[in-house]
Amino acid sequence: MAINGQQEVRKPLIVAKQNGTDEENGSKGVSSDKGHPWMVYFTTFVAVCGSYEFGSCAGYSSPTQSAIRKDLSLSLEEYSVFGSILTFGAMIGAVTSGPIADVAGRKGAMRISSAFCIAGWLSIFFAQGVWALDIGRLATGYGMGVFSYVVPVFVAEIAPKHLRGALTTLNQLMICAGVSVAFIVGTVLTWRKLTEELFAGLIPCAIHLFGLFFIPESPRWLAKTGRKKDFQVALQKLRGPDTDISEEAAEIQEYIVTLESLPKATMVDLFQRRYLRSVIIGVGLMVCQQFGGINGICFYTSDIFEQAGVSAASGTVIYAIIQVIITGLNTTVIDRAGRKPLLLVSGVGLVMGCLLTALSFYLKVHGLALESVPALAVAGILLYIAAFSAGMGAVPWVVMSEIFPINIKGAAGGLATLVNWFGAWLISYTFNYLMSWSSYGTFIVYAGVNALAILFVIVVVPETKGRTLEEIQSAINA
Repeated sequence: MAINGQQEVRKPLIVAKQNGTDEENGSKGVSSDKGHPWMVYFTTFVAVCGSYEFGSCAGYSSPTQSAIRKDLSLSLEEYSVFGSILTFGAMIGAVTSGPIADVAGRKGAMRISSAFCIAGWLSIFFAQGVWALDIGRLATGYGMGVFSYVVPVFVAEIAPKHLRGALTTLNQLMICAGVSVAFIVGTVLTWRKLTEELFAGLIPCAIHLFGLFFIPESPRWLAKTGRKKDFQVALQKLRGPDTDISEEAAEIQEYIVTLESLPKATMVDLFQRRYLRSVIIGVGLMVCQQFGGINGICFYTSDIFEQAGVSAASGTVIYAIIQVIITGLNTTVIDRAGRKPLLLVSGVGLVMGCLLTALSFYLKVHGLALESVPALAVAGILLYIAAFSAGMGAVPWVVMSEIFPINIKGAAGGLATLVNWFGAWLISYTFNYLMSWSSYGTFIVYAGVNALAILFVIVVVPETKGRTLEEIQSAINA
């Protein structure tokens, strides 16, 4: 699908430095990489508070399904629309997230996301019918779609290479925390009270909005927009006042100058040979993440446990706790173990979790070993969410934030995010119908998709740990 009629330039966008100053050995050349990180930590904390709001929105529908359907007399089809319209809104957010982040900046895009989420929660809280519910869910979905792109990109652009994986993974940790709070609180509160508590729990969103006034903009975005003085100030603020940023600044500016010689990228340009590999990696990982069934399982966890004969409240609470713990542990190992090994371990766990859950439903349908069904169902779902949290949940977003050159990041990141949310919508919308068709067959299908994801990671996905964004992008897009 490369554009014909002109010969592709096949040399790297920049030549990665091979001298000893690029190694993490404490030499002067990496002083900016080893500077005082407190501002990076604070800036990351402010950014990922938006991710908590993302998680609250995503986790809301699972513990509220029965109550909302009863109180507002919704049919299965109407509630399926309510559950899945979140992802439709997120697709719209995904399409617009790249252009918004490119024009308004990463901080401007996060402000817009917060405004949509707050408006959406208000609409849901005061809803008396299906229309207000759906409009509120659509608005929160739009905010989620923009957050899902801009937060990992922003964090990756501000973080030094030895912290980038861990800090970007905090995005997924805060999403899991938001989901978990919604799950746990939803087991004891009515759906309107849950909305009220989540709205009151928008304290992280308030911290996010207020904190944006005190953190720097992405230095790489400032460099791309030609604001050289602001670029220097932001980078110095992130690395510390006594840190030598000259080498890192020179590398970023050299890369930006090289990219400025290329034409402004459009969606069609993403399929040029120069960029095709990074697009395949980024989009492919989003397909692997979503089509393995995570959003169907996440949105309808309570219903899955009930169908398997397990206490929905107990199963949901355990589910919520496990995903936070595993994702938290993941932040400590991603920069040491690497991205690719975590994806492979995660993929194997997802296949096993799906097969265990399929076995539990098969036994229940055929009336075999019924005393084992609840234990198998719980074990399968918990193994699935533990495996997802260990790699497939966070790592695709980490890799997506690393591999796209900044001149195509808006278009390519928007495409990857759109594919992700389209998959989320499709899986969440079809999940109830698939379970009606065949409960165990549904999980066998998901197991097959996750097996293909393992193959994709082995063959296509590169390791990116321990390298600067410019080095990664030069190697992939050479």
